[in-house]
Amino acid sequence: MGKNALVTGSSRGIGAATVRRLAAGGWDVCVHYDRSKAAALALAETLGVPAIKADVRDPEQVKALFAAAGPVDLLVCNAGVAQYGLFTDTDEDAWRQILAVNTDGVYRCCREAIPHMVRQKAGNIVIVSSVWGVYGASCEAAYSASKAALIGLTKALAKELGPSGIRVNCVCPGVIDTDMLAQFDAADRSRLADETPLGRIGTPEDVAALIAFLASEDASFITGQIIGCDGGFPGAA
Repeated sequence: MGKNALVTGSSRGIGAATVRRLAAGGWDVCVHYDRSKAAALALAETLGVPAIKADVRDPEQVKALFAAAGPVDLLVCNAGVAQYGLFTDTDEDAWRQILAVNTDGVYRCCREAIPHMVRQKAGNIVIVSSVWGVYGASCEAAYSASKAALIGLTKALAKELGPSGIRVNCVCPGVIDTDMLAQFDAADRSRLADETPLGRIGTPEDVAALIAFLASEDASFITGQIIGCDGGFPGAA
């Protein structure tokens, strides 16, 4: 199998940590972004790789992304957005926007990546869901639903693509120190750390290490798995 990897949403957070980790492991990477241009260009310059803009909500932009990135041997579907609020305050547009990025974006990227993988009878897809896709979160119903859908997609694609030598796995991060935690103050962050059995908030590098393992030959007999990277969170579950 080749060593060309595409990590969506890789300008910051988990995506950026994953690109760094894969590049250090010998993968050919690019930096994908939509809105975070400055961060993407800075990371791309550091790594000496291209930065490619694409909105995963737009099928044509996704096609252009894959044309620019070249045939992809490893796809990490990481691009995502979050929203916090009561379900009854989530209007049709907000609901659709969450699913358009978190769920439909993964569908579009997989559709573009899979034909090449099938032709070469090898490939690897890692889908980034969330602990809330497993357990659900109060006041994050749309986000939880969008991430839960990815768990079902992972299990189905693993069965469908296994005969073609393609592995598909899902990573479910817990409380990770990314921009999505910006809505929480210091007291909330401390509480979340306390609720995590390992006693701390995770780092993007923690998740990147798991993704890199799943991308490696050490995981060659692992597919269709939903793997938490959560320090045991939620501890009460």
